[in-house]
Amino acid sequence: MIIYIKSHCPWCKEALAWLDQHGYRYEVREVLEDPEAMERMREISGQSLTPTMEVDGKVLADFDTGQLSEFLDANGIKP
Repeated sequence: MIIYIKSHCPWCKEALAWLDQHGYRYEVREVLEDPEAMERMREISGQSLTPTMEVDGKVLADFDTGQLSEFLDANGIKP
């Protein structure tokens, strides 16, 4: 599970806190510090908004924690 973030993004901080609270393991890619991560995020999501999640070939872009929970449940992704 990869989470593309911008460090100043409040929704990104909220998403990471939610994942931590629910026991998910993930890798963070800060797109403003890593041009390759920004390019990859744009490639998979078609946009530059964060947070964006990539897991098992599935992508959730520009989401809040409610959408995150629904996405993980709908795709059977467990901690």
